[in-house]
Amino acid sequence: MPIVRSAAVVFLFAGSMFLARPQSDKPLTDAEVKQLKNPVPYSKKSIAAGHSMYQRYSCTGCHGADGKAQVDVVADATDLTQPKGYRDGTSDGEIFRSIHDGAGTSMPNFRSQIDKTEDIWGLVNFIHSLWPENMRPPLEEASTSDGRAKR
Repeated sequence: MPIVRSAAVVFLFAGSMFLARPQSDKPLTDAEVKQLKNPVPYSKKSIAAGHSMYQRYSCTGCHGADGKAQVDVVADATDLTQPKGYRDGTSDGEIFRSIHDGAGTSMPNFRSQIDKTEDIWGLVNFIHSLWPENMRPPLEEASTSDGRAKR
């Protein structure tokens, strides 16, 4: 019986790791994308970190500083401010995959350039912040060290 418990613990641990998806050199499968959940709270801090990544990895070169893709470099870059126009989906997992694996014929993958999974999730949060306000996830308030929300 201890073997069964150990297997269950390994399975549960592996399953929780799967939700955040550690960096990998392999493209994500559709099944993996459906299971992905953003472990980084949608907060002012994560949006700012994502904005920093957006600039660091030159996303502005194709999507523009404002995310509207009005740059002449790539004709088919996605306007990040209009989620209805996303060709590869708008769920957290689908946006993660677009960054991790690339999208369409012109967006390269960034899985080898971005070292931390949390940085991709920060980008996902920044992208959400570009959406129309009524489509954004609810902003999570920062909390104090004792767990109470800051005012």
